[in-house]
Amino acid sequence: MKVRSSLRSLKRKPGSTVVRRRGRVVVVNRTNPQWKSRQG
Repeated sequence: MKVRSSLRSLKRKPGSTVVRRRGRVVVVNRTNPQWKSRQG
């Protein structure tokens, strides 16, 4: 999982959803788990 300062480019990928978990912003992509990342 990548830790990034901005998730804007990752949330535009097909199949990605933005989720808030424990105060962190997480991008989860089920079609391509390579784009899984968190912010914060």
